[in-house]
Amino acid sequence: MAFPQAETLSSGQHLYGSLQELWKIQTSSSAAVHPELPQTSSSRLESTSNEKTILYLAYGSNLSAQTFLGNRGIKPLSAINAHIPSLSLTFDLPGIPYIEPCFANTRYRDTNAPPPTNDDYHKDRWHKGLVGVVYEVTPEDYRTIIATEGGGASYQDVIVPCYTLPPGLKTVDPEPKGSPFMAHTLFSPRSSDNGRLQRPDPSYAQASARYMKLITDGGEEHSLPADYMAFLYDIRSYTITTYRQKAGQALFLAVWSPFLLAILGLGQKLADGDGRVPVWFAKVTALIFIGMWGSYDMLYKKAFGDGERTIGDMDEDGDEDEENRIGRPHRRTGKMPDATRLLSNTSS
Repeated sequence: MAFPQAETLSSGQHLYGSLQELWKIQTSSSAAVHPELPQTSSSRLESTSNEKTILYLAYGSNLSAQTFLGNRGIKPLSAINAHIPSLSLTFDLPGIPYIEPCFANTRYRDTNAPPPTNDDYHKDRWHKGLVGVVYEVTPEDYRTIIATEGGGASYQDVIVPCYTLPPGLKTVDPEPKGSPFMAHTLFSPRSSDNGRLQRPDPSYAQASARYMKLITDGGEEHSLPADYMAFLYDIRSYTITTYRQKAGQALFLAVWSPFLLAILGLGQKLADGDGRVPVWFAKVTALIFIGMWGSYDMLYKKAFGDGERTIGDMDEDGDEDEENRIGRPHRRTGKMPDATRLLSNTSS
């Protein structure tokens, strides 16, 4: 399969960024980080020509101090909660099957569209726009943010209007009042022109419980509105529920982790000061990820079960499959299988 150089570079850069994200989540320290950040001043929010600091909107794992301050090493000068009615939260950036199926992203929102009625996807139910935290950071720290998000090749640095939200707010007004301020954020459009790896259904994959906890922990740290936090907590995370999935996860890691670790290690050595990797390396990264997801679609999903979305414990006939049941009591007897206690503790 041939790839235009620009598209392959963009896809490879983004996938390398996803691998960095996965590595930071998997190796993050459990030590709590609770910064006491001052609220960004009104004068800074109103300024449009300040070159000494940058206003950066975070909405995913960067809400968490553990990720933003701890793993990325960013030292924000101030912060303020914000409502961005022009954007919506999505989870459509592909990650690694069976481990971190997807990551957070945003999309432009049609403010005239009716509220979604899809009950299958909890993460699509929110219809009041994006809620996040705007950090005031130095230009040097902003370059670090871009570098640790894949070098900015597939992400676009966009400027969006934001409305201030007071801490402790209970309900988000879908039509905010007052004057907006402008902030930078990183946005990866779902477009063939962007060159990034895409899954057929952008709503299908579920983020891991580990990743969702970073987002909800960050929301609690910043006292985001109660109704938005309820929405985040209601999003169902990906969980392995069968023995076949557990076996598939182990085999998938055995086959693909050497390639992924090699990409991560080599990429760190080859990346320039802005976090960008060479064109040839981006091509290799894109091909490896396409091969990885292709093997999942053609082999692993069929043989071992879903690696993107939690499945139940029923077989095709509607009866419980005893050999493939993990972490759930028998439907009729209510008893747990002997090995379930151990396996259910490692299946998240």
